[in-house]
Amino acid sequence: MASSGTGSVESCIASSGGNAEVALQCVSENVQTVTTDLENLAAGLDIFFLIFAASVMFFMQGGFAMLCAGCVRSKNVQNTIMKNLLDSCGAGLAFFSVGYAFAYGNPGDDGRNDAAVYTGEPVDATTTFIGNGNFFLIGVENYSFWLYQFTFAATAATIVAGTLAERCQMVAYLLYSTFLTAFVYPVIVHAVWSVNGFLTPLTTDPLFGVGVIDFAGSGVVHVTGGFTSLIASKILGPRKGRFDERKSQTGSTLEVPKKIEGHSSSLQALGTFILWFGWYGFNAGSIHQVSTANHANIASLAAVSTTLGAASGCVTALGVSALLALRRTGDVNWNLSDGLNGCLAGLVGITGGCGMFEPWASVLVGSIAALLYLSSSELLVKLRIDDAVDAIPVHLFGGLWGVIAVGFFASPRRLIDIYGHATHPGWFYSFTNGGSDASLLAANLVGLLFILAWVFFTMTPFFLMLSFCGWFRADSLEEIIGLDPGSGNEYQATGNVTSEHLEILRQQLDQRSGFANEDAPTEATHDDRFDINA
Repeated sequence: MASSGTGSVESCIASSGGNAEVALQCVSENVQTVTTDLENLAAGLDIFFLIFAASVMFFMQGGFAMLCAGCVRSKNVQNTIMKNLLDSCGAGLAFFSVGYAFAYGNPGDDGRNDAAVYTGEPVDATTTFIGNGNFFLIGVENYSFWLYQFTFAATAATIVAGTLAERCQMVAYLLYSTFLTAFVYPVIVHAVWSVNGFLTPLTTDPLFGVGVIDFAGSGVVHVTGGFTSLIASKILGPRKGRFDERKSQTGSTLEVPKKIEGHSSSLQALGTFILWFGWYGFNAGSIHQVSTANHANIASLAAVSTTLGAASGCVTALGVSALLALRRTGDVNWNLSDGLNGCLAGLVGITGGCGMFEPWASVLVGSIAALLYLSSSELLVKLRIDDAVDAIPVHLFGGLWGVIAVGFFASPRRLIDIYGHATHPGWFYSFTNGGSDASLLAANLVGLLFILAWVFFTMTPFFLMLSFCGWFRADSLEEIIGLDPGSGNEYQATGNVTSEHLEILRQQLDQRSGFANEDAPTEATHDDRFDINA
């Protein structure tokens, strides 16, 4: 690197031989060299920031795995963790091949131009429904941006893992996660986050003059994953014994649904803390660069909002849950599960506007998200929809609120910092200034309707097809004995599984592999000694 400052000037004067023109030319070249070096340093810093944020966010996969493992019975732990592993692998290959191309791909655009960086300057871009370039990353140079976006895609897919736990076939899960990250999710990303999307706020003519603002993905990621979970759970059906008594000959509906407890509260808590940590990469990294003071301040605000949203969500859920328990039973019950999920609901709710919420608004948004979690969790039970980890209340309802909250509480000065204008701020700020501008709220509601409609009309036929082909739900006997290899032997030792059940399962597996004994029985018989809820 060339020297700079006073030494550089003195060197140029000394080497000019008293010729002022030569000295000025020397100084100018040195300044250009230093400027180029600083630009390269800034670019390198931004790339490192994205890689670091992506790495932190990818660690969330471990959090999801631990949370799901803790929420299921021990006979299904390996199966559940394997599905979380398949999410990352399937999403990586799918997003590499076509997912990124559908989300951001355009001929000659590697993702750096405006789509990856909030410049504050609107872009005059052609609107398209789906990306059409950069398949298999051909022509892409900004690999850090691809890596960061891949972690978002993997997160959207992983949300469903917990909901369908203990009853979904492995092949169905791999097919689903690949389809979601290769096609369904990228179209939503393109619509909202790409400069070529019809809902993006980054163009010169956005929807309602403002576009859909979802800074880090309350709608794009969490509503997509949460609504997919709801559709899948409805088609797949509940776990055995959750809402009906399978041990009875009539299979009568239980008056009070049976709560199937997970085997480890410690894993649930560990998973939640890992997710909270990963959320700092999720939210703060969404500004995509920190080489300027403005962008660094936005990342800092996003991190603060993340902390406050999680904390307020946890405290609110714990407090309200305890008050409800006191009212219903006369005893105060501090429910760990409600506290953990309240924390996650607050994180989901804060995600959409983490870079544009003032700190006081972050506390409010996180608290309301926790209340929505508690109420929607009870609603699902009344509707007899089985969600093993409460992912639907956390991600779907928390995500819906997160996008709506942006329409209420997006701060004008923060909008200017990110998008370069605040023509249509959150409705709360417009109202306090004597106005009634709800353009941002209306745009975000349209965005939510698009996400819900797109997911419904793509994922519903997909899951119905899996169910029709017999690829979706696990075999009834496998579900009862456990989806983990060898789990039946473990449960036989406790008296919950008889040797007859294991023999029938082995015969069914032999039939599938073509080594069946035609004279052997293939139908399981009812056994009142068998506890399906073990």
